[in-house]
Amino acid sequence: MAKLTKEDFISSLKEMNLLEIKELVDAMKEEFGVDPSAVAAAAPVAGGEAASGEPSAVTVSIAEPGAGKVAVIKVVKEITGLGLKEAKDIVDQNGVVKENIPVDEANEIKAKLEEAGATVEVK
Repeated sequence: MAKLTKEDFISSLKEMNLLEIKELVDAMKEEFGVDPSAVAAAAPVAGGEAASGEPSAVTVSIAEPGAGKVAVIKVVKEITGLGLKEAKDIVDQNGVVKENIPVDEANEIKAKLEEAGATVEVK
C-alpha cells in the first residue's frame, strides 16, 4: 500500500460528512489509544507565547507620523481599509493602526509605515 500524504488525507477528509469523520476519530482512538482532538487542542499551547517568550498577537500604533504625513495616511488607509478621514484621524492622534495581529503581519505593517516616514510602535 502506498503511503498516504497529508494532502491526500486532507482531501479525503473534505469529501467526508460529519458522521464519517466522527467514526474515523473513534477508530483512531481505538487503534492508537490516543484522542486526536486532545492532541490538536494541546498543539497551540505548545507553540504559543509561553514556548517562544514572544507574544503571539501584538498591536501596531503610530508614535510619530513624520514629515511624510500624507504618505503615512495613504498607507494607513490601505492597511486598515478605512476611509480617508478615519485614516487621517489615526495618524493625527498617533493612534492604533491594527490590534491583536500576528507578529509577522505587524512587522510587515511596521516596514510599510516606516518606509512612508512614520515612527511606529509594536506592543
